[in-house]
Amino acid sequence: MDKSESNLGFRLMALSFRIRDFFSPRVSILKEVGIKQGFHVLDYGCGPGSYILPLAEIVGRSGKIYALDMHPAAIKMVKNLALKKKFTNIETIHSDCETGLLDSSLDVVLLYDTLHDLGDPDRVLQELHRVLKPNGVLSISDHHMKEVEIVSRLTKAGLFKMSTKGKKTYSFVRVV
Repeated sequence: MDKSESNLGFRLMALSFRIRDFFSPRVSILKEVGIKQGFHVLDYGCGPGSYILPLAEIVGRSGKIYALDMHPAAIKMVKNLALKKKFTNIETIHSDCETGLLDSSLDVVLLYDTLHDLGDPDRVLQELHRVLKPNGVLSISDHHMKEVEIVSRLTKAGLFKMSTKGKKTYSFVRVV
């Protein structure tokens, strides 16, 4: 697949997400997680940034949002969104695993519609465990996987334990 086909596919996905978000706003999903003002949050596999605006409203100016994606078009879209809305607390990370963030620096990591597509999920989960604070939350939502698959994948290495199940998300806490 060449770059133009890849970008076209990404743009079509982004358009479908805008339609989805119109009918099912992302803020309703974020409310399940318990994110508060001042939190530092990583949106791992941020895509076109569906969660960025509602996250920015929730964490406020004292919070920080990191948007990570491996697709350059995703990073560009989130940067443009932050610039357009004049958000100064959003940082993009172009990566397929490593975050470059400090150990125990995040309150919450969002892993939405991404777990099923990870090339090396164990490596990614180790990285997310490393950057989460001891009481940090890893919030998962992946409609491509059944609950038993999600729970098994997250708990098998002993890095996380399930804490709550919402209507659309599963929350796991970091095992210290």
